[in-house]
Amino acid sequence: MREPGRLTNAPFGVDRDGSLASAVLTAVYAPIVVSELVHLETRDRVATITLDSPSSRNALSVQLVGELLAHLRTVAADGDAHVVVLGHTGPAFCAGADLKARERRAEIPLPDVLGALWELPKPVVARVGGPARAGGVGLVAACDLAVASPAATFAFSEVRLGLVPAVISTVCLPRLSHADALELFLTGDVFDAERALSAGLVTTVADDVDGATARVVASLRLGAPRALAAAKRIVRGPIDFAELEALSREFFAGDDAREGVAAFLERRPPRWAG
Repeated sequence: MREPGRLTNAPFGVDRDGSLASAVLTAVYAPIVVSELVHLETRDRVATITLDSPSSRNALSVQLVGELLAHLRTVAADGDAHVVVLGHTGPAFCAGADLKARERRAEIPLPDVLGALWELPKPVVARVGGPARAGGVGLVAACDLAVASPAATFAFSEVRLGLVPAVISTVCLPRLSHADALELFLTGDVFDAERALSAGLVTTVADDVDGATARVVASLRLGAPRALAAAKRIVRGPIDFAELEALSREFFAGDDAREGVAAFLERRPPRWAG
């Protein structure tokens, strides 16, 4: 959390006599404290990035995505970090896009985050202890390995909001079979961790998700950093978000999306046109 700034030497600081006017001016000019929504801690060659906005189910807000992207760039340049773990606080891994931010037409740089995870020259392990939806599933798929709890559930819920899983398809389709992609993208149905495992979205399902994650990390730490980066590059080809991001923008700006998001926020069935 960022520490609040102080204007101890400012001309509007509290007078020695404690005058109310000076105290009020100090309060007015004091900077607003904004809580950090994503934390980064590096210890023993392992960088742990934690989504920490449980009140929003770690929804992909402008602030959360911006902080996640900044931490990923920090880790990429940190020679002391050999392995990365992406985890979360609260019961949900990530609820997907912040729909209220989308209503305000706020730009959320999700393609940049997915690209950073995909191209990071270090192995990334997702620790998924709860539900992931839409863009949250994209985060899981963009990681190299994913350890899920049986409590974790998943859904490509976009079509039920009048949207399409366009941007996240770049990282999800390499993991899914054609049949799995068609069923899961078109129905928007919720599926459990075992189905995610069989579909290829996660690599391990374990009751003790922390213990299982630690074992995966321990195995990765045995590899030489440059060799790990090269091995990842062999498997991961380059990705291009431009066309799919344009498609995503088109749907987010469309009538179906306005109706779908409004229905979701108002907790009613959508009334689709046509």
